Amino acid sequence: MSDVRHVLVLPDRDAAEEVVEALSERFGVDEEPQLVRDALAGEDDAEDAQWLVVLRDAAGRLDPGELEEFVGEWDGWREEP
Repeated sequence: MSDVRHVLVLPDRDAAEEVVEALSERFGVDEEPQLVRDALAGEDDAEDAQWLVVLRDAAGRLDPGELEEFVGEWDGWREEP
């Protein structure tokens, strides 16, 4: 079984934290997703950072399309890792 990861990109930390909480409710995610600050290239200002939620899906049971729609509720998107 391959180790599938989903990377969800959010505009700010608050949105990312809300997504982490909602993931377990909506998708029954057991493993705590990683929350990562991703500073945009060449930017020092913390306001210009995106936040990534990295979600491990070893069983491959999460649908990428559903995740894309879900994260869109917070003006985010799913990236292919």
